[in-house]
Amino acid sequence: MCHNLTHLTPRATEWQQVHETSLDVSPTPAVSVNRGDYFGNPAVFFTIQDLHRELVVTAKHDVEVLKRYPPDPQRTPPWEEVVGQLRVNTHPEWLEASQFTYNSPFIVTGDDLAEYAAPSFTPGRPILDGAADLTARIFREFVFDSRATTLATPLREVLEKRRGVCQDFAHLQIGCLRSLGLAARYVSGYLRTTPPPGQKRLVGADASHAWVSVFVPGTGWVDLDPTNNLMVNDHHILLTWGRDYDDVSPIKGVILGGGRHSMSVSVDVEPIDDAGNPA
Repeated sequence: MCHNLTHLTPRATEWQQVHETSLDVSPTPAVSVNRGDYFGNPAVFFTIQDLHRELVVTAKHDVEVLKRYPPDPQRTPPWEEVVGQLRVNTHPEWLEASQFTYNSPFIVTGDDLAEYAAPSFTPGRPILDGAADLTARIFREFVFDSRATTLATPLREVLEKRRGVCQDFAHLQIGCLRSLGLAARYVSGYLRTTPPPGQKRLVGADASHAWVSVFVPGTGWVDLDPTNNLMVNDHHILLTWGRDYDDVSPIKGVILGGGRHSMSVSVDVEPIDDAGNPA
């Protein structure tokens, strides 16, 4: 018997259209409920009451991702002004953003994180320019190593060892931004498996991916990928966002029964043409 909550359905935004989506579970659940979570992400809760040795969850989606046009980083407001407004501005947009300035289960702010961020956020520097510089520094100074960390690895250990995976780098950058008083949220999704001709394959393809979204006044949320050192565009497929991984893990739940358990995950993302055929 098991109870599970999944975040495996893409959310629709102004730059992402979800044309078709399905979630198949085997064995067939006794209960399956589609719902939205606190952050507006699509979620599915299901319960399996029969005895079973294997649980298979298959998500299939047809998603259209549009090109984004982020602002000129140099033309965004000074980061100190944004921090001040996040503390006092009661406009709904600012209030919504301010909830992403606080500690969360996997991200606890601190002087050490603020110190690491400081070279990117010199006095008066535009917020997006500073955030992009921090993205580049994490990319240069940290090594992608899938064996270096687990879900339980503390953020401070990642900062000390300078190794980890996309989830670690996203948590690190969010922790740095929040430690300065800025609003940043955790984003989960996928990368295009095969890059366009002439472009390098992005780190994190063929698996779930994670990146960062920072609140930029006058623009809204701008996504940055510290694992690949880029502003997110049409090669990233958005699933969900939240405070950190704990809010949006792909699947979590409770299994009742003995024995040992293991899990395997695979992701395949490919472009299709207008007729629905692989491009």
